[in-house]
Parts: sequence; C-alpha cells; structure tokens
Amino acid sequence: MSLAGHLVELRNRLLIAAAAIVVAMVIAYFLTDPFMEFITRPVREIAIARGEEAKIEVMYTTVTGAFDLKLRMSFAIGILLAAPVWLWQIWAYIMPGLSRKEIRYTVGFLLAAIPLFFAGALTGLLVMPNIVKLMAEFLPEGTSAFYEARTYYDFVLKLMLIVGVAYVLPVFLVALNFAGIISGKAILKAWRVAVVIAVVVAAIATPPADVVSTFLLAGILVVLFFAAAGLSMLFDRRRAKRTAAELGTAA
Repeated sequence: MSLAGHLVELRNRLLIAAAAIVVAMVIAYFLTDPFMEFITRPVREIAIARGEEAKIEVMYTTVTGAFDLKLRMSFAIGILLAAPVWLWQIWAYIMPGLSRKEIRYTVGFLLAAIPLFFAGALTGLLVMPNIVKLMAEFLPEGTSAFYEARTYYDFVLKLMLIVGVAYVLPVFLVALNFAGIISGKAILKAWRVAVVIAVVVAAIATPPADVVSTFLLAGILVVLFFAAAGLSMLFDRRRAKRTAAELGTAA
C-alpha cells in the first residue's frame, strides 16, 4: 500500500473510532447520574453517621458546574464503553505490518493488560469509600465539609487510573522479557526495589492513615510482580531449551 493509501486508511479508522466514542458518550451521558450517586454514597453515609453535628456534602460551585461535570464523565465513560471499537481499529491498522510472532506476542500482551487494568480500576473504586470515610474522621468536632464535585470526581478517577496502571506494570516486565531486553532472573533480583515501589504506589493511591488498604494494595502488586518474574523465568527456560535443540540439530 502506498503512503497515500496508508493515510486514507488511518483517516477512515480514526473516523470510525471517533464516531464510536461519540455514540458511547451519548449513552454514557445517561449513566453519569448513577455513577455519581455511587461514588458520592460514602459522603452521604458520613453525613448520616455524624447526624446534626456537621454538614457534609458534595457541591457545585459554578452555574454550569453540573453540566460540565456530566460532559467530563460522559467522555471518560464513553472511552471505556467504546474501547472494543477503537482498540480494534488500532489493532487492524498495525497488524498487517507485524510478523506472526509479533502478532502472537501483541495479542498475549493485550489479553493480559486489559483485564488487569480494569481489575486495578475496580480495586481503586472499591478502596475509594474507605479512603473518603477515613479522611472524614480527621474533621474537627462541629465542623462541616463541602467537597467540590469536580475535585471529588477527579480524585476518584485518578485513584482508579493509578491503581489500574500499577496492575499493568508487571505485564510490561513480561513484554520486555519477550523482547529479550531483560531476563527473568534479572527481574527476580530486583524484588527489593519492586517491593519498595509497590509500597510507594500503594501509599500514593491510599491515605497514609489507612494502613490496611495500603498493605492490601501493596500485597497485590507484589504478587503480580513475582508472577511476572516467574513467567519470565519460565519463558527463558523454554527459550534456552529451544536454542539448545536448534544447535543440536545444526550439529
């Protein structure tokens, strides 16, 4: 295919991906209220628990704040809903230029990375209520808390993204091993550094006072790291056996 042909194909696939995202955003617009109700539930539970002692609520500080937030949420949810379409468009565009081996590795990477990312995002979403409730305990007696809706949503979204990306990092280690850049033994030797990084990431994603959530998240990340190291060592062993067999055949 000529350069012009590649550009035309790229344009067509981008248009399809963009159209899918727009349609998904329209659908997501009607899901924003249930999602907002879900993520703000901890605030309402805190308000009920404190009774008349203090007023705690999520608020909008501008006239267009509610509408703006709906659009932002629609865009984020729409990208997730349209992920099968735009991921396929990206894959269909680059696949003809890959070898069979590269296709197999890329498919394996995606099949591992995508579920792990969503599992991490779900973990962040499940941890979020505990974080909100724990932070509310630091409010002095008789004081009130008003959470700006956009800031509150950004906190939830960033938490989900941080934990989601953290879950995918071990897959990148396996990918580097596939590419021959790093060996399984080298990955395993770095376990001390990995533990420190896991604790730091968990501490960033969870409040310092919530020790249980921090160590739970850090433990999951450490398990994923050792799983990546084990798989890399297994692949190294298979690669060494294959090389030895090829040398024996050649001899």
